[in-house]
Amino acid sequence: MQVILLEKVVNLGNLGEVVRVRDGYARNFLIPKKIARRATETALKEFEARRAEHEKIQADKLVVAQAIAGKMADRVVVISQKAGVDGRLFGSVTSMDITAALIKEGFATIEKSQIRLSEGALKAVGEFPVSVVLHADVAVDITVRVQGEMA
Repeated sequence: MQVILLEKVVNLGNLGEVVRVRDGYARNFLIPKKIARRATETALKEFEARRAEHEKIQADKLVVAQAIAGKMADRVVVISQKAGVDGRLFGSVTSMDITAALIKEGFATIEKSQIRLSEGALKAVGEFPVSVVLHADVAVDITVRVQGEMA
């Protein structure tokens, strides 16, 4: 299926590009989240007529993401989990736990899908680098410090 991208998508394309994607990806993800629109003749004409408006919206989103990144840069998020004496956690720290900790610190717009754990869930006590992708062009690195609680 061919779609018009209404915003920049990593590894897919930029605003206004017509790209071919799998039908399920378009119907289940891109179109419902208003990231893309089916590429029909009328949709292309309508997009070109409103292109400046779409570009302004994307520029505003980028500015907001950069402002959040400025506040979030070099932040250390502390999460406490039950751990054994050897420093291994009885569970793990997931992107959902990190999102909840960031929301408690005042970053209400962060979603679980924006957290990137390079090596999967954190399963030990210590400090770990985590990337938060706020926009297709904005990613910020934070440190997650996992503290152990004795069970």
